[in-house]
Order: sequence, then C-alpha cells, then structure tokens
Amino acid sequence: MKKTALRKRDLYLKRLIAFQDTEMIKVVTGIRRCGKSSLMKLMAEHLRDTGVTEEQIIEINFESMTIPDMDARGFYEYIKARVCPKKRTYLFFDEVQQVSGWEKAVNAFRVDFDCDIYITGSNAYLLSSELSTYLSGRYVEIKMLPLSFKEFLEFHGYILTERRSPAGGVKKRITDMNGETYEVKELFDAYVKFGGMPMLADVGLEIDKVAAALDGVYSAAVVNDILEREKRKGQRNITNPVLLRKIILFLAYNIGNNTSATSIGNTLVNEGLLANGARKTKPAVQTIQAYIEALTEAYIFYEIKRFDIKGKEYLRTLGKYYIVDIGLRNYLLGYRDGDSGHILENIIYFELLRRGYDVAIGKIDNQEVDFIATKADEKKYIQVTESMNAPETRERELSPLRKIRDSYEKIVIALDCEFIQTQDGIKIIRALDFCLD
Repeated sequence: MKKTALRKRDLYLKRLIAFQDTEMIKVVTGIRRCGKSSLMKLMAEHLRDTGVTEEQIIEINFESMTIPDMDARGFYEYIKARVCPKKRTYLFFDEVQQVSGWEKAVNAFRVDFDCDIYITGSNAYLLSSELSTYLSGRYVEIKMLPLSFKEFLEFHGYILTERRSPAGGVKKRITDMNGETYEVKELFDAYVKFGGMPMLADVGLEIDKVAAALDGVYSAAVVNDILEREKRKGQRNITNPVLLRKIILFLAYNIGNNTSATSIGNTLVNEGLLANGARKTKPAVQTIQAYIEALTEAYIFYEIKRFDIKGKEYLRTLGKYYIVDIGLRNYLLGYRDGDSGHILENIIYFELLRRGYDVAIGKIDNQEVDFIATKADEKKYIQVTESMNAPETRERELSPLRKIRDSYEKIVIALDCEFIQTQDGIKIIRALDFCLD
C-alpha cells in the first residue's frame, strides 16, 4: 500500500522542536483526528533528518491492535526492554490514556532512562490532577486545533501568492496545481462549509464524503472520549446518550450566544426536547454542567469567560461556547445558510488561539467587546462583524471600543468591508486578510 506523504503542520512542529531534549514531557492535546498522530510522525521524521538513529526512536499507537494490552508495570517492562542503552531514546506514545496507570510508567521513564518523551491524548482528562501529581509541572501542553484557513488552502493543494498593487496595498491570488485561479472568498466559503479537519484533504470536498468523515470524528469523540472516559474514571455522570446529543446540538446551534446550564435545561424543556410521553423532565443543573464539562474535556467545545474591563476581574455570569470545527457544526445541524456572524466569530476565536493568545469576552458598562486577546505584555481588543459598510453597524461595533481608555490595540475584523481604515485609533481590517496573515 502506498504510504501517504505527511503534510506539514509547522506551527505545532516548531513548538515541539523548541522543547526537544528538555526534561519537559511534551503533551499534545486536541479533538480526535485533528492531526496529533501526524504531528508525532513529523517530529520523529525531524529527528531522523537531524541524525537520530532508528534504534533511538520508539513509536507506539495504543489504539493499534498490534500493541498488546498492558497495565503500568507491563508498559514499563515493554519500554525497558527496548530503550537504547548508550544513547538518548525518543519515546512517542499516541493515545497513551488507553493504558491504565500510564502516568506512573511515564514518570518512571523520565526518572530511570535517558529519554525524551512525547505523548498525545484526545481528552483533557489526560491532564488531570493525577498527571500533575506524578509529573509535578514537568510537562508542557501543545494544544492542537484543526486547520486554519491558510492551512486549509495548503492541505487542499491551493497556492497563495501576493503582489503589490500599483494603487497601493497587497493583492492576494490563489491558484490550484493546474494554474486555475480562484477568488479568496469562494475558498473561504468552502472552509466555512466543510471546516478544517485534516483528513478532508484525502477524502475530497464532496458533501457525502465530508459528512461520512465528520461522522467518524463525532462518533469517536463522543464514544471514546466521553462515554469511555467515564468508565475509565469509574464514574457514571454521563449516562444518557440522548441528553448528551441534545446538549451537543444546543451548543452547536448557539455558538457565540450567552449560555448557561440553567438556560440549556429551560430551553430543552420549553421546546419539548426532553419530553418523555406526556411528562417533561428537566435535568438538574449539575447534570447538564457535567455533560458540558465532558464536551469541553473532549475538545469538542471551548468555553470563553467574560471579563469586566473596568473592574479588571473575570465574571461568573454567562459565558459563551464555540465549536472546535465549523464543518463539524454543519454536519450536526445540516448544511444551511444563516448565522454567519457567529460563524465568523467562531473562526476568529480559534485563529486567536492558534496564534497563542488567551481569549476572553470583554464587558464595559452595558456593552460587550467580542474578544480580549492577551499574551505576555501584548493585548488586543477585537470586534468581529459581518459588515462595516452601514453607518449604524460601524457605530455599534466602534462604540464599546471607544470606551476603553488604555493604549492597547483596538481592532474591528469585518468580512465585508468596502474600505479599510483607522477610525478614532481603531483599525478596521478585512477578515480574509486577518486569516491569511
């Protein structure tokens, strides 16, 4: 069988290489099928290219039937028999949470052998207090996401070029392998429709094939990383698969809206979605919260908190949820038009995460700033909107930013913008330019 060439994910590979040969255990996390296994292979390939020998590299995917079932002791003995005795050994463990007590074994490898350790997992339970206890801060998490728009173009064989326009500014041009030219917007529309799961580059952008591929992602994430996770933890919080799916559909439909466990329960009951014959039963808030936490731990949804800009504190009031991949949302809800403003917010939110920002919602007086993006000593206040062409829209988006008195950068990102400019010190930029930056 022909071996598929690995496609580069330089953003994440560079982060791994930065921690190569340090004591820190490299933990790659993210939703199923977002490219974690390929990243491990890319890292092993980088090692071989820089002179590391084959006998120094041990790669194990614990979802493979070729790997025997083992507990922590069996895992330790299995690796002990294979480590390179006189050189550093590089250990790659894919979906390591399949091994009961793996934390003890991994910590023992760090203590007993000259090794550099890389592990992946598709559930935040991997980074639970047990791991923290055994490794006591000696690990670094590399948070992996589906493809950005720019990566989407590269994976699907499109070539982006830029040239200076005689009138000023930069013009972007996209061609395929045959030299056919495409508008940036039409390819962005494809990204919005199908999403950024890497395996779509292999199956192609035909709706039936995409739906089948995303069904596999959804099933694996729900079954393996939520329902099976409960068994591993020895708990029975997630017992109702029907309720789980209802909550998934609710959160997918309401991306970017203020949401709470209480509001979810009320809506499901009011709309008859939890009806049992003639009786409607509202689940406890704690139950719904447990289901939501399971979905965030499986990296299907990400929660974003609210921050009071004047009071300089996080608020306990309603936060928002965004889905990790817009294609997955379309698979769940159906491929239909509408809600493009929140879809754009969703895309920009994850683009900010990819670029290493911590992101919160901003509250100033009774108004809201879509995102406060911070890292190190850098901060940006960001509004996201479909259009900045109508005067009333411009006023609505600029108004909360004008109230912020500090000197950090303030930006409006608009999908449809007749002209880009700076107004009252606030930059107005096109969403497509931002995504391709």
